[in-house]
Amino acid sequence: MALLTTGNAFIRELEKVGSLGVYVPPEGGYEGRYQRRLRATGYVTLHMSAKGLGDLAAYLTGVHGVRPPHLGKKSTGTGAAVGYVYYLPPIISSHIEQLPPKSKGLVLWIIEGHILSNQEIDFLTSLPRLEPKVKVVIERGGDRAFRWTPLEKTLLAS
Repeated sequence: MALLTTGNAFIRELEKVGSLGVYVPPEGGYEGRYQRRLRATGYVTLHMSAKGLGDLAAYLTGVHGVRPPHLGKKSTGTGAAVGYVYYLPPIISSHIEQLPPKSKGLVLWIIEGHILSNQEIDFLTSLPRLEPKVKVVIERGGDRAFRWTPLEKTLLAS
């Protein structure tokens, strides 16, 4: 019995399908091993939580405005006292521009993916077709052993 898996089947499936839904044991540790194997293969991983992402299409692929907590500070003028809006560049394109020259691409690893709606999962399923250098892995739930399935099949199950 092998103590560590090589992760080759996981990487081949990710390259073939483009987006995977993974189920991880609650004690953790497996996802870090697979992320390390992805990085060793030539991918850059971007690890983020699904909580608080808001509109995924705007946050990942477009210029989007954020309003940080105002902490008692008020905006000037006659508008609502909710603070200023700061505009940030698209997350995916700014990371793709910074990829090393010999990199295979960017893997977007999203934890707590069980809170995402079917529409958001559908967008993340189509994201690798829109941007070929991007692969998507979403943690969809827990299981006794680390397992994965194409993301569109997890959409049908939910």
